[in-house]
Amino acid sequence: MKDLFDKFRKDKGPLGNYADVAEGYFVFPEFEGQISNRMKFQGQEMITWSINNYLGLANHPEVKKADAASAAKWGMAYPMGARAMSGQTPKHEQLENELAAFVKKEKAYLLNFGYQGNVSIIDSLVNKNDVIVYDSDSHASIIDGCRLHQGKRFTFQHNDVASLEKMLERATVVANKTGGGILVITEGVFGMRGEQGKIKEIVALKDKFNFRLLVDDAHGFGTLGKTGAGAGEEQGVQDDIDIYFATFAKSMAGIGAFVAGEKDLIKFLKYNMRSQVFAKSLPMPMVEGALVRLDLLRRSPELKDKLWKVATSLQKGLRDAGFDLGLTDTVITPVYLKGSVPEAMVMVKDLRDKYKVFTSIVIYPVIPKGLILLRLIPTAVHTQEDIDITVKAFSAIKEKLESGVYKRIGDEYIKRMRA
Repeated sequence: MKDLFDKFRKDKGPLGNYADVAEGYFVFPEFEGQISNRMKFQGQEMITWSINNYLGLANHPEVKKADAASAAKWGMAYPMGARAMSGQTPKHEQLENELAAFVKKEKAYLLNFGYQGNVSIIDSLVNKNDVIVYDSDSHASIIDGCRLHQGKRFTFQHNDVASLEKMLERATVVANKTGGGILVITEGVFGMRGEQGKIKEIVALKDKFNFRLLVDDAHGFGTLGKTGAGAGEEQGVQDDIDIYFATFAKSMAGIGAFVAGEKDLIKFLKYNMRSQVFAKSLPMPMVEGALVRLDLLRRSPELKDKLWKVATSLQKGLRDAGFDLGLTDTVITPVYLKGSVPEAMVMVKDLRDKYKVFTSIVIYPVIPKGLILLRLIPTAVHTQEDIDITVKAFSAIKEKLESGVYKRIGDEYIKRMRA
């Protein structure tokens, strides 16, 4: 018999294997100062493109005032206990009603966290007789929810409706045999690529197949649609989304999430989502703070307009400079480059240390070998100066990457590590 811990001492995992050289800089970096377009990293001010503060609400005066007042009044513990036992309040219900109205659904239900919420929604909705069909690029929370499923599950190629149709044909055969149903899952906006999910095209398949649609709209909520109700509103099919999910951690700059849909669905989830039935109620400061944030989304459309102005200018500047941004049609701005993991690490260090620009870096195994993804998250508080400096810095690192400077430094670094 082996010691249970032997496996992680020998193999720390695809990301953990880089921990000794990456932690504190490339992963688990520590920012200082208030959330903004510029923050301090290792004592140096950086233009920060890695914070999901889309609408700039993290330090909005009304938000900070509401958060502080609610914390002073209630503390961070109230209400104690799960909502089903002792944690229900009129404010929780008020927030749910206002969220449902905002995303144009009958009812909504508050969730403590987005990741936990997705896992638990999927786990609650399906049993061993049901079939799940989901996009291959789905968020980890969706994948983990699907892993809990004891029945059949199929993936379709990312945003490929023809692939989805093939998987639905297979799912239909299985569901007819088991007597189960079919759940299709996609995202309103894919957080790495910045592409909207093909919700309109997926909805059109309901004429041919019998399925229910779950959309994770974490990045679309507040940033897309005429009123900010998300990708479904943007594509004109909000009514056809059966289960609408979004978090407070992006546009709302808060903590928590919600799921919305027809009243019978929400009532079922309310009584059957184990992660909520057996979890402490969302604290009052987060609930009252979310009410203020939601009110700002409703009455301050200029915040979304400014976000899009920044994103459009950033993306145009990068594209004009010759960068590949893929197929993004949202504010998320991915920059695709070719290079190895060592090259990526040297390049990002140069970008931060010399040019004072901080972006998220995505490398293998998250994306295929030979590719580097630098993901920029524009916000309503970024400036044109931030954009100009960033485009200039990206042009400089691209030149160094293509001329082999980063490869040479990276190779030397690897040799020293192995010596």
